[in-house]
Amino acid sequence: MANVVVVGTQWGDEGKGKIVDLLTRYADYIVRFQGGNNAGHTLVVEGKQFIFHLIPSGILYENKKCMIGNGVVIDPDVLLAEMQELEENGLPVSPARLKISENAHLIMPYHKALDLNQEAALKSSKKIGTTGRGIGPCYGDKILRKGIKIGDLLDENLFRDKLKDNIDEKNFLLTKRLNSETVSFNAIYKQFQVLAEKLAPYLGNVSVELDQARKSGKHILFEGAQGTQLDIDHGTYPFVTSSNTVAGNACTGSGFGPVHIDAVIGILKAYTTRVGSGPFPTELFDNTGEQLQRKGGEFGATTGRKRRCGWLDSVVANEAIRLNGITGLAVTKLDVLSGQPTVKIATSYEADGREFKAMPSNIRLTEKVKPIYEEVQGWEEEIDAARSVQDLPMQARDYIKRIEDITETPAVIISVGPARDETLLLQNPFRE
Repeated sequence: MANVVVVGTQWGDEGKGKIVDLLTRYADYIVRFQGGNNAGHTLVVEGKQFIFHLIPSGILYENKKCMIGNGVVIDPDVLLAEMQELEENGLPVSPARLKISENAHLIMPYHKALDLNQEAALKSSKKIGTTGRGIGPCYGDKILRKGIKIGDLLDENLFRDKLKDNIDEKNFLLTKRLNSETVSFNAIYKQFQVLAEKLAPYLGNVSVELDQARKSGKHILFEGAQGTQLDIDHGTYPFVTSSNTVAGNACTGSGFGPVHIDAVIGILKAYTTRVGSGPFPTELFDNTGEQLQRKGGEFGATTGRKRRCGWLDSVVANEAIRLNGITGLAVTKLDVLSGQPTVKIATSYEADGREFKAMPSNIRLTEKVKPIYEEVQGWEEEIDAARSVQDLPMQARDYIKRIEDITETPAVIISVGPARDETLLLQNPFRE
């Protein structure tokens, strides 16, 4: 038995979906524990691309059980659309294959209205870069104890009372503060009555089922969304997401005891990207940045926005290793660096005459830091055909070794292309 958490080490978009897909082969249960449909996992299977926003990507395996934990916020329309798309591709999602925690909170239409209008009201320099999916307002209501849980749909009177209280407050904010239109209680109530009937068979106690699975010797894989630097507590606040993206939340967001976690795999892209606003010390504004963006196909899976690109940042990597307790790295998109004569790694920052080995907590100072680089020799050869470390050019192997040395963490997986078979599994966390 092994229980493994997979998390992103940067600002998201590190290729977690592909690594989760790989490790799912060895797992029995796959659990999503935070975030909402502001995240996207992209997989290429037999030449076909799948993009998941809420359902764990392990759903592509028919004999696996997927779970959506209490730490996730759910837009039911998006969830049902994903289920419909899977069914159209010959992968129907039955309640036997997907369980949703009754304690997960619902993203309501007024959350999306607030999200879009609040962002629009900000000056350009202060925009967060939200996806506008209603994630932040939903988590806000959860913390303010005003949220509506998906399990509340099973109690018509409870749902109606909670909805009425929220509609009154949200319409006040929309009209008086944001100069926007109101939302309709009757329309939302009728919409969610229909959704309740569709979702009811999938709802249950995820925590209890995971505990039973653990006791019966099943392998459990916890699938994180976004990345460590987007964590609401530990990221580049306020340019972060609205949930805890670090490994510790795998337990909080699913109801699983922390002493039962056996390994944490950190997904580290071989360079660094970021979508939206916020500091990005190693960002490249030259032709090299454009080359990485173009060759890496760096567009957001959720928004389609062009990703900002830069060199690998070991300050960010080491921060993730410390915060998550990472036991092994999965280095992704190594193939994108082929053709670069020189590859750089940021080993520290400089600002105001001081050197920083960790990300400053003051956001204005973080925006000022300049990376201090070391350079390693690049390689010309394309490496997507490599099926072992020995197949990689010596310079690529040296680059991986340097990452291991700087982070003091072994690379247990290396991805050399987007396809399933373009992955080197050096150490399987489920077979230790």
